[in-house]
Amino acid sequence: MNSIQIASINHPIGATVQLPGSKSLTNRAMLIAALGNGTSRLVNALFSDDSLYFAKALQVLGFILKLDPEKAEITVHGMSGAIPAGNAELFIGNAGTAARFLSAFLTLGQGKYILDGDARMRERPIGDLVTALTQLGADIATNSDFLPVTIRASGLPGGETFISGNISSQFLSAQLMISPYAKNKVEITVTTDLNSKPYVDMTLAVMDEFGVNIFRDGYERFIINTGCYNAVDKYSIESDASAASYFFAAPAILGGQVRVENITRNSKQGDIAFLEVLKKMGCQVVEGANYIEVISSTELCGVDVDMSDIPDTAQTLAVIAPFASSPTRISGIESARLKETDRVSATCNELKRLGVRVDEYQDGMLIYPCRAFTPGMVATYNDHRMAMAFALIGLRNTGISIENPNCVSKTFPNYFSVLESLR
Repeated sequence: MNSIQIASINHPIGATVQLPGSKSLTNRAMLIAALGNGTSRLVNALFSDDSLYFAKALQVLGFILKLDPEKAEITVHGMSGAIPAGNAELFIGNAGTAARFLSAFLTLGQGKYILDGDARMRERPIGDLVTALTQLGADIATNSDFLPVTIRASGLPGGETFISGNISSQFLSAQLMISPYAKNKVEITVTTDLNSKPYVDMTLAVMDEFGVNIFRDGYERFIINTGCYNAVDKYSIESDASAASYFFAAPAILGGQVRVENITRNSKQGDIAFLEVLKKMGCQVVEGANYIEVISSTELCGVDVDMSDIPDTAQTLAVIAPFASSPTRISGIESARLKETDRVSATCNELKRLGVRVDEYQDGMLIYPCRAFTPGMVATYNDHRMAMAFALIGLRNTGISIENPNCVSKTFPNYFSVLESLR
């Protein structure tokens, strides 16, 4: 399918939706379960391009995984820190999480491993992680700070390492998760401000649920003693908060209310903080025992918000902003220029294509209210979040089409059918 036209909805909505499991939790749980000391069953796991790249990489490495898409379950047989395969070549597409996590994970093995991705993944930096792993004694090299990565592994010695946190928090998360299996205690110092801090909190929470606790001094210093993850018979994964942002946004644009099930404000996922942005815009947020409901406001107000901790929801806010009564400033998302596409530039380009006035800055954008949208085809740059976010504008305005809608398979294969259920 080369494009899809979004059918507009001309009335306030009232809907309850079930969303896939969190990509971030699924991938963290898979890695930790593979390192664990027995069999773990992941319930409500995500089945999408990104998670399947990760699962298939583990299978190539010799791990036994049972994938059950119908039940949304993944069973992982942990090997207590061992990597069965002595040599492997892995391809992970444009799955940034898989690239960063596996680069660290493979240093625990015994043998030679090559990790590569598609053309865009080869443009996304990984050099800071490689440098930090080298400081821990790993023999790991890149092609000028980018994929492919070559690891000649003989276990990870451990020790002290320093890592920057302003490119991707995944660098730190990757090191944290594998450090219990280093030969010696690991001490990690973060040398810059840390982007996406809630994702590091999530990593530590999942580690804790599998039986490993660490010492931390804020977001600057982490000490990880040697240890082992315990298998978890049933590890339940909540709905993806990044995906939920689109459905939380829908009533802000259309009026009415939407309830998202299997998620609460106590979520491990930092993107749940997007609800605070919607509240500042005037929406009402209602929390139940196992759901969150967003109710539209009588007037949607513009906001000025630093989204450095929740950059994956910046595009969601960007498509709500033109419907507000005053301008919206998004800042703190310079790291989003290094995602599946340059999300700052791409978002500004496509808003302008639809007739929205936007000022672009290095770390964000200023978006002005728009009363008359220009019908058109939205370019997605093969970025799932561009497709999912901009489809929301089409719910309110006729003539909006989304190019390459299949790119949503990266994290949310049935997105457009769930979106259709809103009507």
